[in-house]
Amino acid sequence: MFEDSYKHQGLRRALVKKLHSKGITDERVLNAINKVPRHLFLDSSFLDHAYKDKAMPIGEGQTISQPYTVAFQTQLLDVKPGDKVLEIGTGSGYQCCVLLELGARVYTIEYNQNLYSQTAQFLPKLGYKAVFLHGDGSKGVPTYAPYDKIIVTAGAPSVPDAFIKQLKDGGKLVIPVGSNKTQKMVLIQKISEDEIDRKEIAAFSFVPLLGEHGWK
Repeated sequence: MFEDSYKHQGLRRALVKKLHSKGITDERVLNAINKVPRHLFLDSSFLDHAYKDKAMPIGEGQTISQPYTVAFQTQLLDVKPGDKVLEIGTGSGYQCCVLLELGARVYTIEYNQNLYSQTAQFLPKLGYKAVFLHGDGSKGVPTYAPYDKIIVTAGAPSVPDAFIKQLKDGGKLVIPVGSNKTQKMVLIQKISEDEIDRKEIAAFSFVPLLGEHGWK
């Protein structure tokens, strides 16, 4: 039903080499990206661009993230097999699939109804199984908390307290924080209920996080 040709696989291997040259050194992350057929997440008119290291439009004013950005966030998150991961911003589902390839149990929430419906139907057809949710991800998803890891794939004005509360002690949160145009990638480790370790790492540009604790 879905074609993943030798050409596609070769283009993926070339992309992985490029990501490695740009500083992605976690072999598990590189292997996961090598397994996910990114071309299937794009309109057929963009197929020639599927394995270039750039973001692409997916409709509804949203994008599929640049592969380097996906790899960078995933490497920071340090996913272990069996980790319970909350993804804020399902989008195309590409990042979700990378997490699943790493052995995570993924809960993913999308603000946009159309994207949620498309992705919740599409990913299982590729053999990827996650818990798909529709709603305001800026509040997190307390129903399934606590989480080992939380990854946010949209730019937030600040770090919502809900995300910290929904992390396990020892858990990690990766979130871009800044304006609605450019952000700094922030890595937070929850030491305990009263203590966190926060590091700002590099500048990125994400679509805005929407919702009560995002850009309304």
